[in-house]
Amino acid sequence: MTSSVTSSAPGNEAARNATRGPESGQSRRAAIIAVVICWGLVVFDGYDLIVYGTVQNSLIESTGWGLNAASAGTLGSMAFVGMMLGAVFAGRLSDAWGRRKAIILCTIIFSVATVLCAFAPSALAFGLLRLVAGLGLGGLVPSANALAAELIPSKWRGSMATLMMSGVPIGGTIAALLGLGVIPAFGWQPMFLVAIIPLVLFVPLGLAFFPETLGAARTAAEDAASTAPGSESAARTTPRGGFAGLFRGGFGALSILFAASTLFTLFAWYGLGTQLPKIMHDSGANLGPALTFTIALNLGAVAGSIITAWAGDKFGTVKVSVIAAGLAGIALIALLVTPASNTAFIYAALVIAGVGTHGTQSLVIGAIASHYPSELRGTALGWALGIGRIGAVLAPQLSGLMLATKTVPPSMNFLMFGGAAIVSAVFLAVIVARDLKSRKTAPVAA
Repeated sequence: MTSSVTSSAPGNEAARNATRGPESGQSRRAAIIAVVICWGLVVFDGYDLIVYGTVQNSLIESTGWGLNAASAGTLGSMAFVGMMLGAVFAGRLSDAWGRRKAIILCTIIFSVATVLCAFAPSALAFGLLRLVAGLGLGGLVPSANALAAELIPSKWRGSMATLMMSGVPIGGTIAALLGLGVIPAFGWQPMFLVAIIPLVLFVPLGLAFFPETLGAARTAAEDAASTAPGSESAARTTPRGGFAGLFRGGFGALSILFAASTLFTLFAWYGLGTQLPKIMHDSGANLGPALTFTIALNLGAVAGSIITAWAGDKFGTVKVSVIAAGLAGIALIALLVTPASNTAFIYAALVIAGVGTHGTQSLVIGAIASHYPSELRGTALGWALGIGRIGAVLAPQLSGLMLATKTVPPSMNFLMFGGAAIVSAVFLAVIVARDLKSRKTAPVAA
C-alpha cells in the first residue's frame, strides 16, 4: 500500500531521478569501474582476515612478546572488535553522509593502521593498531556493498553481492600464498606492508570514479519532494532511515534474524580463517602444509561465491544459504572423526566448508540488500555485519583457549565451528518460512 502511494505522489519523479544511479548521469562504464574498485577493496578485507593467521606462529615464537596460543587468540580478536564497531557505525554513516565519503575514510584508516602493524614494538601496540585497522575494515564492507547495490539493476543485486564477496577468499588466498614464500625468507613484518596498496592505488581511483549516492542525492530527492504538490503525503509514506528504522514497519524480527545468522556464520568463517593454520600446526603439520589447508578453504570460498551467486538467483538467496550453511556444518563436524593421514578428505571437507561458510555470508549480504529499502540498506548491512563480528571476536578467543589447554584435541575446534554453521542454517530457515508466509498473506494486485 505504501509503495503505491509514494510512486504516484506528484514530485516523486524528481526524487527517483535523483537517486536512480548510473541511469541518471552516471555512465554505465563509470559504474562498472566503481563496482570493480569496491571489489578490489573487499579483497583486502579477505587479506586481512588470513594475514594474522599466517603470522600467528611467528608472533608467538620470534617476537619476544611473551605470547601463547590463548593470548595470541586474544590479539587476533582485536581487529574483529574494531570491525564490529566499524560495521555498525560506518553503515549508518554511509546512509547519512553518502557511500563515497564512508568508503574513502574507511580505506585510509585500515590501510595506514595495517602498515603500521609491521613496526609495532609490542603486543599492546600491535593489538591497538589491529583494533584501529578493524574500524576501517568493518565499515568498508557494508559501505562498498551498499554502493555496488545502488549502481546495478535490482534484479542482479543478489548475485552481485555474492560476487563482490568473492574478493574476501581471493584476498585470503593471496595472503596464504604470500606467507609461504615471504615469512620464511623475510619474517612476518612484510605481510602487513602490502596494505599500502589500497592507500596509494584505490583511494585515488575511488576519488575519481565513486559517485556520491544517498548523501547528496537523497538530499536533492527530499528537497524535490518537499517542494512539490502532494509532498506531505509522500513524506508520510517514506520509510525512515537510522537504526530505529531497522525495528519499524515489520523489519524488527528480520533484522534480528539476519544479525543472528551472520553472527554464527562469521563465527565459523572467521574462526577458521584465523585459526586454521594454528589448528593444523598443533595437529602436527608444519608451516607449508598448514597454509595449504588454508588455501583449500579459501579456494572453496571463491568457488562458493560463484556457485551460490548462480544458485541464489535461480532458487532464492535465503533458501540456498540454508543449504550452504548446513553443508559447511556437516563437513566440519566430519573432520572431528577423520584420521590426520586422510589428507584428501581433509582437503575436500575444507573446500566444502569454504563454499558453505563464505557462500552463506555472501548470500546473506545479498538477501539484506534485497529485503531493505535504499534508505535503510547501508544501516541494515552495517547492523548485521556489526553484530556478526561478535562471532568473529569470540571465535579466535575460544579457539585459542581450547588450543592452549593442550588437553582438548585440536580437532574439537571443527566441532565448534561446524555447530555454529548449523545454528546459522536454523536462523536462515526461519527467514525462509517468514518469506513464504508473507507471500501467502500478501494481497493480490487488482
